[in-house]
Amino acid sequence: MASLTTYADEALIALDTLAGRAAGLVTPSLRLGVTGLSRAGKTVFISSLVHNLVNGGRLPMFEAQKSGRIARAFLEEQPDDAVPRFQYEDHIDALVKERRWPESTRAVSELRLTIAYESASAWGRMFSRGRLSVDIVDYPGEWLLDLPLLGKNYAAFSNESFELAALPVRADLARDWLETARSVDPDADADEMTARRLAESFAAYLRACKEDSRALSTLPPGRLLMPGDLEGSPALTFAPLPPAEGGRMRPGSLRAMMERRYEAYKAHVVKPFFREHITRLDRQIVLVDALQALNAGPAALADLQRALADILSCFRPGSSNFLTGMVTRRIERILVAATKADHLHHESHDRLQAVVRRLTERAAARANLSGAEVEAVAMAALRATREGTVSQGKEELPVIIGTPLAGETIGKERFDGETETAVFPGDLPRDPETLFDANAKAGPAEMVRFVRFRPPKLERSADGMTLVLPHIRLDRALQFLLGDRLA
Repeated sequence: MASLTTYADEALIALDTLAGRAAGLVTPSLRLGVTGLSRAGKTVFISSLVHNLVNGGRLPMFEAQKSGRIARAFLEEQPDDAVPRFQYEDHIDALVKERRWPESTRAVSELRLTIAYESASAWGRMFSRGRLSVDIVDYPGEWLLDLPLLGKNYAAFSNESFELAALPVRADLARDWLETARSVDPDADADEMTARRLAESFAAYLRACKEDSRALSTLPPGRLLMPGDLEGSPALTFAPLPPAEGGRMRPGSLRAMMERRYEAYKAHVVKPFFREHITRLDRQIVLVDALQALNAGPAALADLQRALADILSCFRPGSSNFLTGMVTRRIERILVAATKADHLHHESHDRLQAVVRRLTERAAARANLSGAEVEAVAMAALRATREGTVSQGKEELPVIIGTPLAGETIGKERFDGETETAVFPGDLPRDPETLFDANAKAGPAEMVRFVRFRPPKLERSADGMTLVLPHIRLDRALQFLLGDRLA
């Protein structure tokens, strides 16, 4: 893959890193990036992580907590004044009081969680203040998928877009956009309304790919799906066009306009995001909604693997010593987590983990990662269900019990969002390869049934105190991401 940065970019990154490291000499800090594609549960993950640490949650696999070395964890003012604060308190209210899932991530936000702890070694206790500030940076995975564009010119971007649109899983969704693209003359004079019509048609195609029925993940440019305050700007009013014959481009043509706006998008949207956020990370978790892709079938899983490889290829993996670390940051650990493990009985958790491990290994190999530890886990940052059994004749079936969201269906049954029910989700196959096989006799939707649940009613202790958010393997994620820095 082409380089994402120039020498000038690297010089600016080095200056930013040096300033950040100098501040960290007084207060040791670690920048944890949290990303994932839409509805993977980024907001819930951060909220549950903070809630469990601040309130002393049950985290048996998180060694520093298990051994009683964490004195307390608390929120502090974040270091970056120009970045919106992650609204932790609002999200907890939505989950606990209203039992609704908070709004999805639509922009970058940040939260500083400081952990006061005692080192496990006498040497560490002698030289460490026993305090680590974790700066949690939340950002949409759709924006991350834009970073490979930095290494592609407009022609390469266009060619790749048309190749993806030709895939069987996308072809019918791309029909209207392709007809619009073929109806215009790229070499005609640039026209604002034509550009707008092309951009809107292309964005509609990308949104259709994102719907549950297809659950596709490789959908750059991400800001066409999440424009924010750039909506309607020329930098977002562009779309791919068929390649020019002989590579020639007439100045003042529609194609020239599209190429200029594509380059403006990279310069004014993608590159600042990369320099100001991605290059400053020390650790990273990538959340994936593998169950949604399983529901949609092998083509969605293959697309998720492609998107995951694109995401991993954008990180700057590796380790650095004290001197090199003053001017360059490298991501030392990357965790890929399949969320919503609570939508399966625990008997299938290991099989879900096998699926995400298979996705991760293939994606990491394609991204050519080296120097960083990469791990995979199946988890639920907030457990919305509990387990039970139901009798069906002489057979006992393992089920999950929870309140499906209003409008969710199983067969002909449609749920109202208020009624608790027992669901038999089925079992994932022992061999994850069968889920990726487009020629398999039984598709994933025939083997398992996934519905989305409301957040749970929180339990209360004997003295009436509300307990912290329940989870599955959140402690394992914390141990991998933070455990060595609290040793």
